[in-house]
Amino acid sequence: MVYSGDDERHDYLYKFVSAKTFRKGDKKHNMTLLDSGTLYVATFHGDSPAREIDGVGTLPSDGAFDGRGEWIALATDKKSLVPGMSLEEVLVFTRLAADKMGATAMDRPEDVETNPVNGKVYMALTNNTKRTAVDEANPIVGNRDGHVIELTEKHGDHTATRFDWVILLLAGDPAVSSSAYFSGYPKELVSPISCPDNVAFDSEGNLWISTDGQPGTIGYADALHKVTLDGPERGRVQQFLAVPRDAETCGPVIHDRDNSVFVNVQHPGEDGTWGAHTSYFPDFLNPAGPVQVGDEVAAPRPSVVQVFNVTGNNGVGQGSGTQKGAQGHGKGKGGNGEGNSAFGHAQGKGPKR
Repeated sequence: MVYSGDDERHDYLYKFVSAKTFRKGDKKHNMTLLDSGTLYVATFHGDSPAREIDGVGTLPSDGAFDGRGEWIALATDKKSLVPGMSLEEVLVFTRLAADKMGATAMDRPEDVETNPVNGKVYMALTNNTKRTAVDEANPIVGNRDGHVIELTEKHGDHTATRFDWVILLLAGDPAVSSSAYFSGYPKELVSPISCPDNVAFDSEGNLWISTDGQPGTIGYADALHKVTLDGPERGRVQQFLAVPRDAETCGPVIHDRDNSVFVNVQHPGEDGTWGAHTSYFPDFLNPAGPVQVGDEVAAPRPSVVQVFNVTGNNGVGQGSGTQKGAQGHGKGKGGNGEGNSAFGHAQGKGPKR
């Protein structure tokens, strides 16, 4: 069972359902799980009248952007299910096959992941400034900031062909964006967020979102955010960290039980040139000195960063659940006393570019 998004404007959400099932400890068998099965593409149907989707983010009368959906089969490993296209054509020109089958064109579905705690599926739609015709699943004309959709497969069965869905958040800076929406959570209490790119989850099922493009949309460095999914704080966005200038936040891994968050810092300083760097991350050597000193370089380099609570166990072993937020991350919370160490969460905004 694999979900996949096509990171392009007006393209699609897919899933592949294997004809086989996973066998614990049977590596040889499990290596064949993607050899046979069925490829599907998603169609989203809103449950509000089309006139209520006005393109500027006004909530429909039922109080949510939501509805139902269907998985349309495109092909099995043996044959095409798209009229007029061969199996080879479907697998190579998959976008065209999805066009023919009437799939819903989405706003750059960059990442799709299943929450291991609640079993729901979360899709990050980065943005689509070329969006003109709206629907309830893509309700913003010229969607600059992107959005996140929560998808629930019928009866919790990930092989099902029907699902329910709801928009979890419409990204943006609430101070200036009238369309920003956070599942009803007060806008003035969230961190600004734009261009959701990757999603991940912690051991309690909270959603974590990394961004790619915030400097050009809301004027803040790209960042990693935590989003509460349950209870009265559902939709609350809290910025955890920001990455250096010209960098993208991606590939977050949340090991909260081990007091660690890992994040990839891609292409820091990419808009600079040699001799006129815009970033010296991660080594920050003096540019007036030697270009290289040992393993350090006076130039920006992509990096994998581990963040841990300095008052805790430095990312080794399980947290005690008693630590407070470390300095530099804003106000922190204590852990739950059950082995989850706590991280501080930034209360303000990332640095302006």
